[in-house]
Amino acid sequence: MRITPGYLPDPQTDYEAKAVAFCKAWLLGQEFFTLQTSGSTGTPKPIVLSRRQMAASAHLTGQTFHLRPGDRALACLSVDYIAGVMMLVRGLELGLDLTVVEPVSNPLRSFDSQTDSFALAAFVPLQVHTLLDHPEHSLPLLNTMRTILVGGAAVDPLLASRLQILQAPVFSTYGMTETVSHVAIRRINGPEQTEVFRTLAGVEIGVDDRSCLHIRAAATDFARVQTNDVVDLVDASHFRLLGRADSMINTGGVKIQPERVETIIAELVAREMPPARFFIAGLPDERLGQQVVLFVEQATWPTSFIEIIKQTIPEKLGTYASPKKIITVPVFRETPTGKIDRKATVHEFLVQPI
Repeated sequence: MRITPGYLPDPQTDYEAKAVAFCKAWLLGQEFFTLQTSGSTGTPKPIVLSRRQMAASAHLTGQTFHLRPGDRALACLSVDYIAGVMMLVRGLELGLDLTVVEPVSNPLRSFDSQTDSFALAAFVPLQVHTLLDHPEHSLPLLNTMRTILVGGAAVDPLLASRLQILQAPVFSTYGMTETVSHVAIRRINGPEQTEVFRTLAGVEIGVDDRSCLHIRAAATDFARVQTNDVVDLVDASHFRLLGRADSMINTGGVKIQPERVETIIAELVAREMPPARFFIAGLPDERLGQQVVLFVEQATWPTSFIEIIKQTIPEKLGTYASPKKIITVPVFRETPTGKIDRKATVHEFLVQPI
């Protein structure tokens, strides 16, 4: 389905009907919109955003990536959540030629690199992995794109490594429903790749006494949004994302940031093993308070690889950071947006061990 300035098509599916309904509400001047948070860091909750906030975010994206009226953009994220809705708003506010497809794992399967080219496309990591699994078809399409955004979940070392095959610029985005989509970006492929996020123009950041990021921008209506994301604040416009304060594991009095352990394991998996989903969590332990546990989906890693993990993590993060158990789970629980629901997966294991 294509939405162009001044034209809304007749929807052919329920999903298209939902996207068109939002566009009609926007074009009729609706001032407030209620969206659901994704639930990746807590219980999903409704948030009311103003038209002013959403328009400010759309124009900031346009300014950042030099989008012009008539540029073609691909919207393939769920319009039930902020990332998908904001692609619609960008199309309407910036006068883009917007192609809307349902949020499937391979959203490029019906396109042809000879006839289809996009100035902007946004994906979640799972979609990017799927696209890279089919390089003969996907790479020519991806490499015609002017800007590729990857958000909704962290870009791990495995995905970053796979993305080096792309010539088109790929950016990891940082944002949430409360900030009306992304407020910071970092390049993740090519010679300009970096681990440091750069805030977009006009976005003010700082940290609280936990080193957790707070944000103020036009998209937040200039209200301060306090996050639970622990960062290394490089300067007034740059930061490294370290992990979530509420995911910290206290084991034997030593605080372990799970995301740092996961980064090391992801680097090892990228070198040694087939791709597999995993995460680090803290489980109750009578002696330590909590023990560091590695949850792996489906894959059974050989003893030799487990030994590599147990040797590498203490060398880099100390003995307490090394997983005390490795638990294989058939299928991870997921949030409505396809992210791993860590709390639900751990709870399911504790209530009914697999």
